[in-house]
Amino acid sequence: MIDTPLVMYDDDHRKILAVLQRLVRDANAKGIFLVDKNGQLVAEAGEMRGIDSTSLASLTAGNIAATGGLAKIIGEEEFPIHFHQGQRDNLHITLVAGRIILVVVFDERSSLGLVRLRVKKAGAELGHIFEEIRKKTERAQASGAASPFAEITDDDIDNLFSE
Repeated sequence: MIDTPLVMYDDDHRKILAVLQRLVRDANAKGIFLVDKNGQLVAEAGEMRGIDSTSLASLTAGNIAATGGLAKIIGEEEFPIHFHQGQRDNLHITLVAGRIILVVVFDERSSLGLVRLRVKKAGAELGHIFEEIRKKTERAQASGAASPFAEITDDDIDNLFSE
């Protein structure tokens, strides 16, 4: 079930952004990134302008995959929480709902304890949102509803990018 592709609508994305923006404020974080396990950026919030978020997303997913392999070697299912401490900035990485990765970038304006506390609450909220998205996706599939992109043809795509 975790590998089921989800269809996220604008309303879902707004709910996710609201949680991320609140987490930036409450944890006093520099930036928050939400990434799927395939390395795709889902959403971001905060002051981290100019950062290569595509690379951050793919490297974060790779990090989760690599440490998942390490966990299995020693008999664990996974390591759902990661912390990386740098000279200026720190990363707190949490697996949410088994499929989404929450990355919090913070500096000396915050603390690991505060970030962990705020991430726990935000992670539960995000887990609930993604569970609702999963249920909506399953209901749509069960009812035989076509993909929202099913009616888009190759000609439509060509016309979109033509002069």
